[in-house]
Amino acid sequence: MDGKAMKFELDFDPDAALKQLRKDKDLKRVIAKVGDFKLALRPNHSPFEALAESIVYQQLNGKVAATIWGRFKGLFESEHLRPEDVFQASEERLRSAGLSAAKAAAMRDLAEKTQAGFIPGWAALKKLDDEEIIARMTDVRGIGRWTVEMLLIFRLGRPDIWPVDDMAVRAAYGDVFGLEKVNLKEMREHGEKWRPYRSVVAWYLWRWYKP
Repeated sequence: MDGKAMKFELDFDPDAALKQLRKDKDLKRVIAKVGDFKLALRPNHSPFEALAESIVYQQLNGKVAATIWGRFKGLFESEHLRPEDVFQASEERLRSAGLSAAKAAAMRDLAEKTQAGFIPGWAALKKLDDEEIIARMTDVRGIGRWTVEMLLIFRLGRPDIWPVDDMAVRAAYGDVFGLEKVNLKEMREHGEKWRPYRSVVAWYLWRWYKP
């Protein structure tokens, strides 16, 4: 598993996406205000390492999580985190980087499922459809649907992810459509009209969002 981080390209044509989405008058307004679509995919060595990083970052301030992630990777000699690194480390060592007991257990479960082939490498993962990837990864302890959706958008560049559980996307959606309270069922249904480019809509809503 050693080597450089893998770089990805978007799995769709942004110009085609914007041409379609601008037909919606509300989205046309959002796109005009936000500006150019500039989704930059994050390179990563392996799905295992990407998910391990997500586990560390859950429910933590960004700076705190970055510090713990740096400490955690620093526990091991290999440049990139591997399942065997986690297997060979005691719980005490894993937690010495700042992991909670629950996150240490999640790391071990992730390592086990990766080594068993349930979480494959990027090349194999790219051949799977969105829902199959979500089903596989949410079977790992501590990994929820939102975490996998972020991986699909920002690592694999998938075009049609609609993360209704994301608080910023939900808040921006409510603001754009003048809703005091967002009904998730209605938000999911409304998103159907933007297929197959809901990831692009989500990106624009993130940039529209003002806490």
